[in-house]
Amino acid sequence: MSNDKNMRNDKDFDLFRLSEDHDMLREAVRAVAENKIAPHAAEVDDTATFPQTAYDALVASDFHAPHVPEEYGGVGADALATCIVIEEVARVCASSSLIPAVNKLGSLPLILAGSDELKAKYLPPLASGEAAFSYGLSEREAGSDTASMRCRAKADGDGWVLSGQKSWITNAGFSEYYTVLAVTDPDAKRGSNVSAFIVEKSDEGFSFGSKERKLGIKGSPTRDLVFDNVRIPGDRMIGAPGEGLKIALRTLDHTRVTIGAQAVGIAQGALDFAVGYVKERKQFGKRIADFQGLQFMLADMAMNLEAARQMVYVAAAKSERNDPDLPFFGAAAKCFASDVAMRVTTDAVQLLGGYGYTQDFPVERMMRDAKITQIYEGTNQIQRIVMARQLLK
Repeated sequence: MSNDKNMRNDKDFDLFRLSEDHDMLREAVRAVAENKIAPHAAEVDDTATFPQTAYDALVASDFHAPHVPEEYGGVGADALATCIVIEEVARVCASSSLIPAVNKLGSLPLILAGSDELKAKYLPPLASGEAAFSYGLSEREAGSDTASMRCRAKADGDGWVLSGQKSWITNAGFSEYYTVLAVTDPDAKRGSNVSAFIVEKSDEGFSFGSKERKLGIKGSPTRDLVFDNVRIPGDRMIGAPGEGLKIALRTLDHTRVTIGAQAVGIAQGALDFAVGYVKERKQFGKRIADFQGLQFMLADMAMNLEAARQMVYVAAAKSERNDPDLPFFGAAAKCFASDVAMRVTTDAVQLLGGYGYTQDFPVERMMRDAKITQIYEGTNQIQRIVMARQLLK
């Protein structure tokens, strides 16, 4: 293939490189993560307490909600840059990586479909770190089947009254603002009867359930949202009545990519630690890194991790451009990366042997943290349904 038609020049290959700005961003985030977040990761997990030190460090460096547009006081990071932030924080502490991830999840419906007035009110406090944002979609009986939700918002004068609950809400109780999906017209067509609202932590009648006792991401509080006739002003609706579920699913097309980034970060942290360990550990008179069986394990871990990273970055680029095939690529990136994270972290535990099974080393925490990436923002079974539907359109 020597003719010019089949040759690629150096400029073509630049498409597969991160920009210099992205590389500098990674260095900056990694420094914050290693110096300010990593030293507290084990304690955060052990005590199941919110990583306040990590939050403060992320706010101080503008990494807590990098996606917020500049016009609202944010840094206006693109989708790939936001993924890099989440990836690098997850590399040392998955709980802390949910700070930028959930801030984007909670506020993206507002960014995608909210009025200018709502954006001007709620995005600046998020950008400054004064407030965090969470996302209220799932319920006990409406997890994967979101359209069957029972939370209700009843019209009352110029406002709405919310009643019901939401379940498994990340950073619930810590966040000041919540995007909440509720049925506003029970008689309307399924999927077209749900609307989106912003609920404030201080709203009367709004409370939280007890913290869930979880396998992983223990530093990120997961609680129910409870609405006991909570009155919401009419101007807090995001988009038009009945558009809530469409906005919610559109949001997930974008934010599933960030979960892929979180999974990549967790896997990278586990691989890094395992590589360092096998180079030091000796058995039978030599480093265990010299045994071919373990080398093959490491090679497979790294190969799959790099494939996952590239899928996430491609999906992030599609998210930034809002490409029509984003639903497929977002689902694929999240699904593949989270499956890889589970395999890589499990293999990392294996490589450390008995030590890997103890809390004296971080890989068992990373394995526990990795599991949730296969479940939240749509289980990987749901992701495969999303991908298949896109293929069969």
